[in-house]
Amino acid sequence: MIPVTTFKGKTVALFGLGGSGLATAIALAAGGADVVAWDDNPASVENAATAGIRTGDLRTLDWTRVDALVLSPGVPLTHPKPHWSADLARAAGAEIVGDIELFARERRAHAPDCPFIAITGTNGKSTTTALIAHILKSSGRDTQLGGNIGTAVLTLDPPKAGRFFVVECSSYQIDLAPTLDPSAGILLNLTPDHLDRHGSMQHYAEVKERLVAGSRTAVVGVDDSHCAMIADRIERTGTKVVRISRRNVLADGIYADGARLIAAQGGATREIADLSAIQTLRGSHNAQNAAAAIAACLAVGVSEDEIRAGLTTFPGLKHRMQPVGRKGDVLFVNDSKATNADAAAPALSSFERIYWIAGGVPKEGGITTLGGFFPRIAKAYLIGEAAPAFAATLGDRVPFEIAGTLERAVADAAADAGQDAGGPVAVLLSPACASFDQYKNFEVRGDAFVKHVAALPGVSMLVEV
Repeated sequence: MIPVTTFKGKTVALFGLGGSGLATAIALAAGGADVVAWDDNPASVENAATAGIRTGDLRTLDWTRVDALVLSPGVPLTHPKPHWSADLARAAGAEIVGDIELFARERRAHAPDCPFIAITGTNGKSTTTALIAHILKSSGRDTQLGGNIGTAVLTLDPPKAGRFFVVECSSYQIDLAPTLDPSAGILLNLTPDHLDRHGSMQHYAEVKERLVAGSRTAVVGVDDSHCAMIADRIERTGTKVVRISRRNVLADGIYADGARLIAAQGGATREIADLSAIQTLRGSHNAQNAAAAIAACLAVGVSEDEIRAGLTTFPGLKHRMQPVGRKGDVLFVNDSKATNADAAAPALSSFERIYWIAGGVPKEGGITTLGGFFPRIAKAYLIGEAAPAFAATLGDRVPFEIAGTLERAVADAAADAGQDAGGPVAVLLSPACASFDQYKNFEVRGDAFVKHVAALPGVSMLVEV
């Protein structure tokens, strides 16, 4: 845990007592803050009280004595309208921050030179975060991994000299971190997302820009217009910018040439890595993720040899294009994290011949945007609520069956793929849907897929079951 000593002796109101919120309350109290916490969920309030946190409805608080409101990133700060606790804080002149901001202040107070890599973007940030942490750990460095990837940042070990922090940041977390200042900040890409919480694409982009604008070295993907303009803008302020691209040749930066990653400087180029033999980094989207990881690791002093060794041994992000088993020419791939069509597209683009398991609770638009990948699909196995609608979209362009359940889909897809004489094939779970009709979340769905694959005769598992 990281005790939040920078708020020692101050009165802090905290709203939102989920996993990261409770961890933040405990860290504040451990650092000597006078914390009053609240949540709309009575069970969360009870959990906090059991953990020794003072609780109370913030509406009844004397806000003239409150120094700061710590807000959970899941609570609206601005759109569609500010949460009532944010209104109370603003009226009282109390600052509003989140757990990432508290971490940034603790780092500056106790170990300002310890390397800190922060990662954001609409897509790819979890894979990039995990890849960077793997490279650092495999090189023998003391590495702490947290943030939006699933581990509350204040539950990590405290900052100290020589300890590396790799932190995934959502737009909500950045919005609550006004002094975020990583050693290397990464902005991968920007496409419309979470606009209900940011009001407009412009505001969403402005929030994301803060992470790289405050960085010592800014790593920016320049394949979309928003990020390209951000790179130009922050470079004019004197910030060092490393541009990355998966589509275009760059005069300066790191770009993908197929599976080769090329470092360019002043027009001179050299190959810095080759991803062609790394199953867990297939596809152009992963070339971008790897380019960002390379740039960030170089910025914090990792050697090229250490980086290449880490890339080669990267096990992949669980539930994201994760190879889990093999039988002959058939590779079984868990991409359960693909909960909409855009998220499923990278996996569908990464394999030439696919036995595709899809379905669940459909998102708006279904799978209509995936039509360009249909020629790669040997057969589709449709499950859950989306099955009838997906069947209608596939029509006569792709053979399909309504499998209904994941267990049957795995069994049928494995049987059909095993009879395919066309060379290497993939049995791919990339649902393009939420899981809630049949599973609690995409993690449980992915674990179920792995279990069903492991039960097939003759499959060599690539992951622990």
